[in-house]
Amino acid sequence: MSQSEPVQNMNAKNLENATSDLTDGFHLLIDALKLNGVKTIYNVPGIPITDLGRYAQAQGIRVLSFRHEQHAGYAAAAAGFLNKRPGICMTVSAPGFLNGLTALAHATTNCWPMILISGSSEREIVDLQRGDYEEMDQLAVSRPHAKASYRILLAEDIGLGVARAFRAATTGRPGGVYLDVPGSLLGQVMDEVEGKKSLRQVIDLNAASIPAPAAIARALEVLKSAKKPLLIIGKGAAYAQCDEKVRQLVETLGFPYLPMSMAKGLMPDNHVQCASAARSLVLKESDCVFLIGARLNWLLGQGQGPAWGEKYAKKFVQIDIEPTEIDSNQTISAPLIGDIESCADALLDAIGGNWEKPSKGWTGAVRAKVEANVARMAPKLRNNNSPMDYQGAMGVIKDVMAEHQDTILVNEGANALDQCRSIVDIHKPRKRLDVGTWGIMGIGMGSAVAGAVETGNQVLCVEGDSAFGFSGMEVETICRYNLPICIVIFNNNGIYRGDGENWSGGEDPSPTVFVKDSKYEMMMQAFGGVGVVANNPDDLRRTISEAFKSRKPTLINAIIAEDAGRESGNIGNLNPTSVVAQHIYPQAKK
Repeated sequence: MSQSEPVQNMNAKNLENATSDLTDGFHLLIDALKLNGVKTIYNVPGIPITDLGRYAQAQGIRVLSFRHEQHAGYAAAAAGFLNKRPGICMTVSAPGFLNGLTALAHATTNCWPMILISGSSEREIVDLQRGDYEEMDQLAVSRPHAKASYRILLAEDIGLGVARAFRAATTGRPGGVYLDVPGSLLGQVMDEVEGKKSLRQVIDLNAASIPAPAAIARALEVLKSAKKPLLIIGKGAAYAQCDEKVRQLVETLGFPYLPMSMAKGLMPDNHVQCASAARSLVLKESDCVFLIGARLNWLLGQGQGPAWGEKYAKKFVQIDIEPTEIDSNQTISAPLIGDIESCADALLDAIGGNWEKPSKGWTGAVRAKVEANVARMAPKLRNNNSPMDYQGAMGVIKDVMAEHQDTILVNEGANALDQCRSIVDIHKPRKRLDVGTWGIMGIGMGSAVAGAVETGNQVLCVEGDSAFGFSGMEVETICRYNLPICIVIFNNNGIYRGDGENWSGGEDPSPTVFVKDSKYEMMMQAFGGVGVVANNPDDLRRTISEAFKSRKPTLINAIIAEDAGRESGNIGNLNPTSVVAQHIYPQAKK
């Protein structure tokens, strides 16, 4: 057997008598990850990866163990967004893999780089369906939900497999990659020198993609012709981490802009060009829309419908690194295929010092609408009601984020999400993590852990009581690692509202109602953290301030009036309503 071949079946006596230094699959995988800059792994230990986590920790990688794989995966996905490098999630086989797969699909949908590494059963047994422990063809299951999927069968291919995963996760449109690691691979042994030679370091993970000069010229012609232009900035622009370049382009053009939720802070929400408080006006009346790192998906109504004022003929200009995104919903008059920094550079170079900003008639009308709407909302944000409504509570969160601009805000829920997204300003880039393109619940604790671990910053996690239920057990993880995370649960005793009725008149509670007056603060107390109650905005302000000063794990049970929310938040139109039911059940008309 040559030294380059894996020594798969050596017994203990042979290993003792081996003439060369040996390594194994465990250490080759760890060395490959370290060579490519991995400093943190998010995981749930178990068969067959338990020792892999121990060895990784011994080799200087920080390994954070969660209570559920889905939340470890959400942490890895958020890490990919924050760092522009793949976040790593490691799970056990079959059920553990499936739990992590939800987070992998979340990363792929959000266009964030993430690698899910899962142990798996042996191929020779799985492929013949002989009934192995947690038997599943995980590679086949992963493929529809990942940007790419790979399986490593030989120790000498570990370096190649890891390099392939890193390249696939980041090149072009980023996404989730699955790496299948059969248990037997980790125990394979080979010559240490040859093993080291087999490792590969991926160069230029985020390679530039330069737009064509003709495309730049076409885009500028379309933008120059606009009378009422609008910019929409998406989280892709925040991910690109060319913040100053984007800001220079936005301010040079002078267009009003709308930031999508996780692009908030790339340009400050209180910037004079920000049109968030005049969203309806600018969507309806704009005649040209410039999309930077944003997609015309459901979050923007596919660029059509009453919200877009269909009587106006709009032109679209779009920057996207993925050519197939162009024309996915609307005709794009001027597509710019390339990375955001390269496109911004090319646009600014072509503009030079020669650009006429939009008329004051347009920008002035937008600004007047913004100021009027902000002024109308301001008194609602200053009430001290007990129990709280969403506006009074969000007024406190808004002030906190203005005073602590480096804080990472994590946000999920229905009303808690919608109200926070529209009310709370973000002042710096990549300081907001939320439910993303899928709009899923359950990302809260995983994203909060990633925010604290990857940045070292204070995290403020604003949760609906329903959303918190998806990941609440991870408060133990937060306490175990003593992370500076303050969780605020907006507790209105139910999903959307806490005053739902059982339409049958029976004894069971409504499907949308929780246990009344649940003491969520005691969950944090149970694991050694700080758990408190806030009954009004003054309480909320004080308790958040104390949490930030102490940097201790804190959970604030913020009592919200049961009837304060509305069905499905701001997307109630997506919740089908039975016309027949409205004739049978009077409650359905509420």
